[in-house]
Amino acid sequence: MTDRALAVVRAGALTTVQDRGRPGHAHLGVPRSGALDAPAAALVNRLVGNPPEAAVLETTLNGCAVRPRSAVTVAVGGAPCAVTVDGRPAPWGAPVRVPGGALLELGPARSGVRSYLAVAGGIAVEPVLGSRSTDLLSGLGPPPLADGAVLPLGRPAGPHAHVDTVPQPGPPAELVLRVTPGPRDDWFSTDAFRTLVTRAYRVSAASNRIGLRTEGPALARVRAGELPSEGMVLGAVQVPPDGRPVVFLADHPTTGGYPVIAVVRAADLAAAAQAAPGTPVRFTVVSRR
Repeated sequence: MTDRALAVVRAGALTTVQDRGRPGHAHLGVPRSGALDAPAAALVNRLVGNPPEAAVLETTLNGCAVRPRSAVTVAVGGAPCAVTVDGRPAPWGAPVRVPGGALLELGPARSGVRSYLAVAGGIAVEPVLGSRSTDLLSGLGPPPLADGAVLPLGRPAGPHAHVDTVPQPGPPAELVLRVTPGPRDDWFSTDAFRTLVTRAYRVSAASNRIGLRTEGPALARVRAGELPSEGMVLGAVQVPPDGRPVVFLADHPTTGGYPVIAVVRAADLAAAAQAAPGTPVRFTVVSRR
């Protein structure tokens, strides 16, 4: 049995293995998946000397606890949280050496939603379609972590960064999502689109890795019925029958029949990953067709 492994002591509410995802398989009905806050995942990989495509752990709200079988270098980023090694405080946002057998714990997010744990060598579960990411919609990749699971680790690729801490953007107090109208904005009235970009929304507690759901004014259609299923892209703002916009995130379905009123700029989706329930949401137009 290899000593390059992590034993899961506390899995947390939802902790998954994520990397840069599996783009290019939408024609097979396979979502992209991957880390929702991609810049945070890339940063913690860089801190421990991993290549950017190495797999990390993505926690949700209440962290996790793991025990390495041998000494490892780790880094935690994304949503700020307490980091401890055998109960002693350790740095967040910087490389940390964890002895073999010690308990590494990520506490609840102090703000934001998702924290990221990188281990030198990366999480080395078996890839599926070129990615180690857990996909909650299709079920591809490793299952979400469970207490008692053991995760294999790869061999370190290079030295860790020599820093005390690095700046990281804080979770948004207000989530501003820049949108391009369409492709089905003509299914809605002019007043409905004006409502989308002028009225206040909030992040719903029903949000997940598939989509960021919102609470706020409903968007009325001018066309009844549903579309035949058509392709859906990352960041699509789909409007289900209740009229409340849903922003598609990494595990989104590749097709859908509800109309898409707008598409969010990809650069804004990392902030969406860290917007806690109740966070104000504002949609703003940056270009028109």
